[in-house]
Amino acid sequence: MRISYLARKEVLVAFCFLAPSLIGFALFYLIPFGQSVVFSFENPSGEAGLSLANYQSLLASSSFQKAAGNTFWFTIIGVPILILLSLALAMLLNKRVFFRNWLRTSYVLPLVVPVASIVLVWQILVDWNGFFNHVLEWVGIERIDWMKSEWAQGVIIFIYVWKNIGYNVVLFLAGLQNIPDQYYEIANLEGAGWARKHQITLIYLIPTGFLVMLMSILNSFKVFREIYLVAGDYPHDSIYMLQHYMNNMFLSLDIQKLSAAACLMVLCILVIVLMLFRVEHKFRSFME
Repeated sequence: MRISYLARKEVLVAFCFLAPSLIGFALFYLIPFGQSVVFSFENPSGEAGLSLANYQSLLASSSFQKAAGNTFWFTIIGVPILILLSLALAMLLNKRVFFRNWLRTSYVLPLVVPVASIVLVWQILVDWNGFFNHVLEWVGIERIDWMKSEWAQGVIIFIYVWKNIGYNVVLFLAGLQNIPDQYYEIANLEGAGWARKHQITLIYLIPTGFLVMLMSILNSFKVFREIYLVAGDYPHDSIYMLQHYMNNMFLSLDIQKLSAAACLMVLCILVIVLMLFRVEHKFRSFME
């Protein structure tokens, strides 16, 4: 009886501490999203009742198709590059290399610098009169209008990788340092080579890899800030993302289409997250 009373008291105390955050989350996230779901099913003609007309109009829109396609390809290309580079850098930093301290500073720097400052630097680099074009002219190559050509997607992927690589490296380093040393000692006793040791590393990094992949995918959907600050409201077609489409719908006060687009994006993210958790659960069951 005493234990039950203490357990209830601890739950009550924990709820009291969590209550401000839960209230704020409900007011600024749950309730507005619930309203968006309702708006997305409203009849565009103003008639009473629910309708799928907003979703049908959205899926038939060429602007939405372009934004969804660009977002999809950006995630497909950018996320693997980010994960591979961050894993390679984490494995390098996990060893005793003479420039390790310099590398640690360089990958942590984008995490502490405000996004606006980062984008200002990149504007200087990729502007028509920027650093990159001066270098091209110096080596005898014509200037490139980086943000008004097909190079724009490459620039944004580079910014995305540079901005998020530090966070992924920290996660991978934590995973590497949690691998027991006895696995490598046993491998050395058995005469295992370089490839076999790295296979051990990759196998035990898979749980961390799921988390890194999840965070990288979520961060890829938040790249709108960088694109907006570098290229403005209407960027080149190759970097016109879902967030641009929703921002334009908001500016035109087309709340119903905006809500429908937001719901579809949330649904896609939810499906991706559930798939990753499902794969991780199967992997954990296999390892046990």
